Amino acid sequence: MDRVGDFTTDNRAGIERTLHRISCIRNRRGDIIGLTCRVGRTITGTIDLIRDFVESKKSILLLGPPGVGKTTKLREMARVISDELNRRVIVIDTSNEIAGDGDIPHHGIGRSRRMQVSTPENQHDVMIEAVENHTPEVIIIDEIGTELESAAARTIAERGVQLIGTAHGNALENLLKNPTLSDLVGGIQSVTLGDEEAKRRGTQKTILERARKPTFDICIEILDHERLAVHRDVGNAVDNLLRGFALFPEVRKLDRSTGKMEILTKKEVITPQGQVSLTSTDPHAEKDIISIYPYAVSRGQLERVIRTLQLPASVSKTIDDAEAIFALKNYAKQGAKILELSKKHDIPLHIVSNNSMEGIQKALKELFPGLVTDFVIDDSMTASRIENDKELATDEVRAAVSLVMDTDKAVDLTPRNAQIRKLQHELIDEYKLESLSIGQEPMRRIRIFPPPKPGDG
Repeated sequence: MDRVGDFTTDNRAGIERTLHRISCIRNRRGDIIGLTCRVGRTITGTIDLIRDFVESKKSILLLGPPGVGKTTKLREMARVISDELNRRVIVIDTSNEIAGDGDIPHHGIGRSRRMQVSTPENQHDVMIEAVENHTPEVIIIDEIGTELESAAARTIAERGVQLIGTAHGNALENLLKNPTLSDLVGGIQSVTLGDEEAKRRGTQKTILERARKPTFDICIEILDHERLAVHRDVGNAVDNLLRGFALFPEVRKLDRSTGKMEILTKKEVITPQGQVSLTSTDPHAEKDIISIYPYAVSRGQLERVIRTLQLPASVSKTIDDAEAIFALKNYAKQGAKILELSKKHDIPLHIVSNNSMEGIQKALKELFPGLVTDFVIDDSMTASRIENDKELATDEVRAAVSLVMDTDKAVDLTPRNAQIRKLQHELIDEYKLESLSIGQEPMRRIRIFPPPKPGDG
């Protein structure tokens, strides 16, 4: 004990100019009766898999179970950023694990400056002091674990300083469920919907949404010494988790035989336990892209839902290139032309109840039962939704006009509000066809009539 530093309130000490950590065991009286020595050493090359993110100047959060090398990676990040990228780096070293014991930091952190913390309870104060007094470009901190430290981390990020740190938790989902640290990834707030909105979404009246912009831009889950999963956009990943979607992070692996990085398919699901569930026996094989031909279904809306759900699908311009057909319910009744085309080309046909995101999502769930959840995609009436509705309405008119001309029968459009119906009437006039608004609000809709036949009165 005489040869190591003083034991602080966390019962840890170190050996000067080394990375070794000495922890003590005390009896009931507080006397030290045992010691545990954890040998520390610098290892280079541990950040080769994520060097591009380190150089991006974006804030990075490392997650993973104990012993997978989080602190080792922080140490090398400090050295690379300070020595090779020539940025001003300050390491907040609470237990002297990153830069060792003593006043002179270990050479493993390069030219980074190290601020020691007198007691773990003061870590958040030292974090703020580093920003206010020492003009860092990058701050590195190990084990953010309290609400005060989480708030300090947000303050640092908001001041434009790149923040690199670790937190308690094995995966992003675990962190989101931690009320103390969830603010690091944007936090969770409860939102109460109106009766009609909850019914339209198909959800309960009270739902969970992300409260604010995440403190960290990128989250890296360290699965083991050779594999890690990267969430490039923490905000988007959290939104998907709250909506019940599966996460498909970018999985990176070190090939020991070649020493090169290997990026595995994005269709690998990373479970909270750090396990990798492959959707293919070949880790390099992408799932086949299914081409969908929309019949009276909004092409733009279909593309949006596919993009939102990150499905292996594309929208086909012709039925000859399609592997599946999505037909709007009103235009796929018995005797409809699309039924004949489906049978002729031997292409399965899926019925879409309406052109809303929810309706298209339900049809996609039939096509991709394992990739689409029951969560209803948010399609609330925002300014962008209004513009989207206009596009959907005009798409529907064009498809309906084509159907009217082919079948010589009247066709009813989807119920719309008065403003949208006016736009539809104007577009129908351009085709020299007659139209009429029928029904009562909120089900009032437009009926398009076929052109009169020669000799009709």
